[in-house]
Amino acid sequence: MILATTKVADLDQFVKIYSTKGAEKRKQHGSKGSTVFRDPNEEDRVWAIFDWDAEGWQSFATDPEVPGIMQEAGHKGRPQVLELAGTYEA
Repeated sequence: MILATTKVADLDQFVKIYSTKGAEKRKQHGSKGSTVFRDPNEEDRVWAIFDWDAEGWQSFATDPEVPGIMQEAGHKGRPQVLELAGTYEA
């Protein structure tokens, strides 16, 4: 699992591209799916939990087609992967 955050210009445009072109590209790099949340404190921030390993994420992040897809989706910057602090039972 990977937790990432990013800011977007327009949530509807982001979701449109994220769920189509973005989904296909993520799938090509081994993602098994994701869950997206809108930040309640920052209107333009979204959070995503990916069912993905670090190797797949790195492959996706370096794919030369990804920046164009992110631009079309309205990303204000590149998604940031949050550092894992630990894994715990329950």
